[in-house]
Amino acid sequence: MEDRGEDFRRVTVMRHRGEYLQPTDEVVPSTPAFLPPLANSLPRNRLGFARWLFTGEHPLTARVLANRHWGYFFGRGLVETIEDVGLQGSQPSHPELLDFLARYLSDPPPGSEPEQSLAWSLKRLHRLLVTSHAYRQSPRSDAVRAELDPTNMWLSRAPRQRLEAEQLRDAALALAGLLDQRIGGPSVFPPQPEAITTEGAYGAFKWQVSSGGDRYRRSLYTFAKRTAPFAMLQTFDAPSGEACLARRLPSNTPLQALTLLNDQILLEAAIGLGQQLPWEVTSSEIAELFLRVLGREASRLERQSAEDFWRQQYQQWLDDPSACRSFLTLDGRAGHLIPTAAAEVEQWSAEQRERMAAAAAWTTLIRVLINTDEFVTRG
Repeated sequence: MEDRGEDFRRVTVMRHRGEYLQPTDEVVPSTPAFLPPLANSLPRNRLGFARWLFTGEHPLTARVLANRHWGYFFGRGLVETIEDVGLQGSQPSHPELLDFLARYLSDPPPGSEPEQSLAWSLKRLHRLLVTSHAYRQSPRSDAVRAELDPTNMWLSRAPRQRLEAEQLRDAALALAGLLDQRIGGPSVFPPQPEAITTEGAYGAFKWQVSSGGDRYRRSLYTFAKRTAPFAMLQTFDAPSGEACLARRLPSNTPLQALTLLNDQILLEAAIGLGQQLPWEVTSSEIAELFLRVLGREASRLERQSAEDFWRQQYQQWLDDPSACRSFLTLDGRAGHLIPTAAAEVEQWSAEQRERMAAAAAWTTLIRVLINTDEFVTRG
């Protein structure tokens, strides 16, 4: 294309029954006849097409974009088929609201200066959505709401939806202060079961686990292997990357609960948080842990049950220091989190044994809380 020069215009023609050797009518770039035409001032190329999409006269771009971002916040678009807002998609549940949001997105606020126009500002749209009454409702339901609006189509309560795979992993790492929030850079290779990515379509592929901060980079930077997607993310319905996916359809499987309990990164997050907590358990420490992990106050019964569970686990780990060491280091794979645990058990003092047992007990309790519906659900 560079050799042909800037003025090159490739001639495109129709083919009779798709036969390459039978050209028929010449065709030129244009837009569908039922939509506003391209202005004469716009070039007939992809740049002109992009500018046409965001003209105020185009009726679809703002509607599709507003519907998609509504779906991000409410778990379902006003047109449920976010990927298809056309004739084959669903009918909008609130057509007037969709029209309003489309205009709000595409039109500048009244009285704004042209150079400060907020037209097409997603930040402005997001602020409107999250400060709306519909979004700020309580997610609690009752018998009347359950009968009249069982699927919450009419927004009788706040939306409750599971965190997406990347958000879930990042949330667990953030709890322990392990999440590396650097922006940019090459893909990273977090730990995962070895057998998943050893086979490749063009020979064996070695998944070399990243070290240091790269081990805990945001999930956005995880290396994507099309033939063997990252296991933890795929378990929670992340796309494989083989096709563009506008809407993720969440599933509920036993494998997800097993992943929350046993995935190495989630275990490391629990260990990292567990070692930051005190040697002794108190009702106030349990209450703070509930606030940190679940974002709410613990009931009196929950505090007592959690404290009893902690003491039971503490005694178990104290009685078996070898198992405690193996648990805290994940058999040597995460010994950097608690250096003391990497030492031989015979070298531990009585004080160190108690400290390691307490860390293991907290870690076990944190694993339980991470595996609750409240941790994996936003709402």
